[in-house]
Amino acid sequence: MRTETLEEFLHELAARVPAPGGGAAAALHAAQAAALLSMVARYSDGEKYAEHAATVQEVRDTADELRGLCLDLAEQDAEAFGAVAAAYKLPKQTTEEKQERSSAIAAALAEAGRVSARVIVLAARLVALAELLRPIGNPNVISDVAAGAVAARAAISTARVNVEINLAGITDLDVHAELDEAIVKTDDTLLRADTITSAVREQILR
Repeated sequence: MRTETLEEFLHELAARVPAPGGGAAAALHAAQAAALLSMVARYSDGEKYAEHAATVQEVRDTADELRGLCLDLAEQDAEAFGAVAAAYKLPKQTTEEKQERSSAIAAALAEAGRVSARVIVLAARLVALAELLRPIGNPNVISDVAAGAVAARAAISTARVNVEINLAGITDLDVHAELDEAIVKTDDTLLRADTITSAVREQILR
């Protein structure tokens, strides 16, 4: 994915293939959020912003790191759903084959769910960065803080749906509890992202 053009990726996303799909799109939403916040941080330097230089640098460096991690998750998601599709294609003629297929499906769904859960975690960190940057960032690009918050929100909302659809096929109680825990606070994080956007709009429309 890292070397594909945008057109190539969207062509694959539109194709009738297991991956990339919504999970990869969620991770790319998060990567875009990270890039937007990095950009705003880079515009928020110099003497005028010296008072908050340490915070701005923290936002910039962390967002740069998260952008790479989100791209990694986009690729991992594509691999995970490829494994899910492969597991469903396993033979199921004998009792032994059926058991092996069921185990493979469960393991693949669990890993796919974990990848989406990690997207939620990273996107939540991006929302926190946007909260830090919004009141101190360069007002000329403050709309991009909102854009970053909206992109992080899309990542969280999309990744949550992907966790939930995988939960439907997981019977292991420990894995179920693990993934349930990953999505339990998403409503709160989505509300925080909305609050950032509202604050930016209020600032713009004064």
